[in-house]
Amino acid sequence: MRLLGISGSPREGATAYVVREALAFAASLGAVETEFISLKGKQIGFCLHCDYCVRTKKGCVQKDDVVELYPSLEAADAWLLATPVYQGTMSGQLKAVLDRCRALVARNPDVFRNKVGAAIAVGGDRVGGQEPAIMAIHAFYLANKMIPVSGGPFGSNLGGTVWSRDKKAEGAAADEVGMKTVYRTVERLVEVTRLLRAGEGA
Repeated sequence: MRLLGISGSPREGATAYVVREALAFAASLGAVETEFISLKGKQIGFCLHCDYCVRTKKGCVQKDDVVELYPSLEAADAWLLATPVYQGTMSGQLKAVLDRCRALVARNPDVFRNKVGAAIAVGGDRVGGQEPAIMAIHAFYLANKMIPVSGGPFGSNLGGTVWSRDKKAEGAAADEVGMKTVYRTVERLVEVTRLLRAGEGA
């Protein structure tokens, strides 16, 4: 299976660290090919709602770094999207990328069908908006025929929730409880993706 992990942070800090750790854990489960993408430094334009993609079925009219992400988004069997918590929800960078996925869906409404998706949110506070941020990502999955998963009850109910204490990677690494929610979420993500792929081959 192909697992795509995206750090939706504009800097190389806690969120990128958590995604890299999550992908390494996924790879340790065997037969998982991973790809890491950071949105740091990328030129990401907002969706203009110009409907070029709807009219022409030729993708997005904007030719920035988002266009280069499209092949990875299409090829992956599973997505792991991670975001720092900004004002109680996901980062603007990640939201813009998800909005720009409209160009792919306009061309093929089933482009993301049955891909499995999980989410991680990293906050400077222990309770800083991680769960609303995760739910915003899950809303994208549901709207685009994807299958959202979490790590399950008693700890990782909606996904991975990490407390960085605003200390970047060092803070995230120190949050043992939070990192456990990440590993549980990744384990479930891999499990469900494998079940779906096995079913498709039956």
